[in-house]
Amino acid sequence: MSYTTEELHKIDQEYYLPTFKRYPLAFKKGKGSRLWDMEGNEYIDALAGIAVNNIGHGHPKLVKAIADQAQNLIHISNFYVSEPQMVLAKKLSELSGLKRVFFGNSGAEAVEGAIKIARKYASKNGRGGTIINMKNAFHGRTMATIAATGKKAMMNGFDPIPEGFCHVPFNEIDLVKEKVNQDVAGIMLEPIQGEGGIIPAEAEFLKKLRAFCDQENIALIFDEVQCGIGRTGKMFAFEYYGVEPDIMTLAKGLGGGVPIGAVLASEKVGGAIDWGDHGTTFGGNPLVCAAALATLEVIEEEGLLEKTIANGQWFREQVMKATADYPEIEGIRGEGLMLGVVLSVESKPIVATMMKHKVLANATAGNIVRIVPPLNISKDDLQVVLDVLFQSIKENRK
Repeated sequence: MSYTTEELHKIDQEYYLPTFKRYPLAFKKGKGSRLWDMEGNEYIDALAGIAVNNIGHGHPKLVKAIADQAQNLIHISNFYVSEPQMVLAKKLSELSGLKRVFFGNSGAEAVEGAIKIARKYASKNGRGGTIINMKNAFHGRTMATIAATGKKAMMNGFDPIPEGFCHVPFNEIDLVKEKVNQDVAGIMLEPIQGEGGIIPAEAEFLKKLRAFCDQENIALIFDEVQCGIGRTGKMFAFEYYGVEPDIMTLAKGLGGGVPIGAVLASEKVGGAIDWGDHGTTFGGNPLVCAAALATLEVIEEEGLLEKTIANGQWFREQVMKATADYPEIEGIRGEGLMLGVVLSVESKPIVATMMKHKVLANATAGNIVRIVPPLNISKDDLQVVLDVLFQSIKENRK
């Protein structure tokens, strides 16, 4: 069975729920930081499935781990334990310092789990269940997570929206404190806002927030669905700040491309959960946990954290050097290979032009070109991404 890109898009338009604005592409094969479409055209992937394919496409260790596990055991029930699930839980606990782990299937599920843990802990301590969130955030597409995100465009037509969420400006500790009362269960944020435009938290803000949550005995929740698992050059972005959360969510890069989410919690806060309080059918099955273990092993064995820091620094330097010739570039934000090139013009036309030049990136927050390639992308491919970015800016000048 083989289809052309055009044929696949016709099927998409006829049968698929029209939730995505698709680019006119369909891909058949990937290897490393390269993708090939149905007609055999080759692309450099600087999007990595939106920060998912952290060890690239078709990494042999990941492929072998999935194949070997599929031959033995794909799925059981969480009535039982499996070796991959237990080894992965132990590994993530040791890496993060957070004692308790629960596996789901996505980032949104992980965030939902985090909300439940925070609220159960608060309930046992005589507090209400409101979660304070940051403006400009993104936490998912379920009913609760669009409420947590708080963007009106995402909530339009879906009333009644779940209650129990409020929003304050990012990096404003005094405004956070003003919102806290006995009804508040926790404070949730992304250490680096992804969809919002690659905006890092300020170190002083997170340190004061940690001290304040300790003072009030409320949960501090870090959503590291996008910025975790080596994306910033640290295994977890919170390591840049020296501030450990009570609860952390992971997904995207954790499985190397297979769907897995995780919520991690400290013993103190996670211990509030009782039998039957939460559950999942598919979450943490042997196949996805074997894939996640292989992904973590590749990151460690190939020194991808160090490479990510070095390549990210080099990329930022090259972008800033180019500002004299490209006044449309106002700056670049982020850490490691979670980067946002800030433009004075709309970023969607730039990204569309990059795609015509066979480089895949992403436009977000109106004027940001998001660069989140595989962590093992070569310097040569990063140079092509830069060259195409600059050329695309030039071609969109009026």
